Amino acid sequence: MDNNNLGTRPHYLLLDGLRGIAAIIVVFFHLTEPLATSHLDNLVNHGYLAVDFFFLLSGFVIGYAYDDRWNQLTIGGFLRRRFERLQPLVVLGMTLGAIGFYFTDSTIWPLIHSVPLWKLIVVMLIGWTILPIPLSMDIRGWQEMHPLNSVGWSLFFEYIANILYALGIRKLSNKALACFVTLAGAVLLHFAVTNPNGDVTGGWTLTTEHMRIGITRTLFPFFAGLLLSRVTRPAHIKNAFLWCSLLVTAVLFTPRIGGADYLWMNGLFEAFCIIMVFPLIVYIGASGVVRSRTEEKICRFLGNLSYPLYMTHYVLVYFYVAWVSNHKGNTLAQAWPYALLTFSGAIGLAYASLKGYDEPIRAWLRKKLK
Repeated sequence: MDNNNLGTRPHYLLLDGLRGIAAIIVVFFHLTEPLATSHLDNLVNHGYLAVDFFFLLSGFVIGYAYDDRWNQLTIGGFLRRRFERLQPLVVLGMTLGAIGFYFTDSTIWPLIHSVPLWKLIVVMLIGWTILPIPLSMDIRGWQEMHPLNSVGWSLFFEYIANILYALGIRKLSNKALACFVTLAGAVLLHFAVTNPNGDVTGGWTLTTEHMRIGITRTLFPFFAGLLLSRVTRPAHIKNAFLWCSLLVTAVLFTPRIGGADYLWMNGLFEAFCIIMVFPLIVYIGASGVVRSRTEEKICRFLGNLSYPLYMTHYVLVYFYVAWVSNHKGNTLAQAWPYALLTFSGAIGLAYASLKGYDEPIRAWLRKKLK
């Protein structure tokens, strides 16, 4: 049966809203990151954990939406649906990154002006596929697999998780899946406490080490989310959106644990958040009830904005990072007008991308891919 005949299940509106909250904090993280003196003192010190939270949310929602529908669904049909949902903004983010690329020539990226146009175009076209580029094609100098849109690396691993789910992990029994998730959690915990950086960061470079990190960061949260969707029965928790929003914010804004002397303590904290706190947040969010029309509108708006915001904001952050690098020594007190301008621009760009591009393109793809 064609997968487009399945229809769409109702969203968990509160989880949509939480995705939007996390996406906004990611923008804050990327705006404060250039002002930090090291990875130990960023104002939004654990903002990168939003990616791990996104993976867990994604696994939960995929399980809810598809797990009991494979008698009506093919692997190709599932992957077409995921392509339709994810790929339009991948293409837009890479294209916008290419348009702004030469304008970000700065002290932090001093060789941008020397990159030939043909190479920029090739990198953009590869970026459209979300396949990573080798280090030999790094045109920015940050050793990223997607130098035109930094956040593209997480979408690469999102696709890997979706493919693994479709090809076989979906067939695992709950017990087998629990064993798989437990093993993935142990690997994540080991990485977190032994990583020389004292955190779970990494995954954005096409090297063996970063591929290992990316897979480690993806497997536990995504498939823990899948398991959570199977074994939990949501209750009715009052004020769930408020409590979950506060929990997400508290985790991502928590200052560095242990400092430079006890790096393993920070890794342990991050592993605890990913393995214990994030599943709890998703459970509470899935158990919540929308209490008012206002809360419904807020969650719907944040949910709709979350993916466009995540996939387009770094295009503007490149300009901000270039400005910060050209004005070294600026503090947050001096940089906040530029940060606020970038943040406002990111919200506006995300909304314009949603209404003027993403929704129309996805509607067109649904017709073409039937």
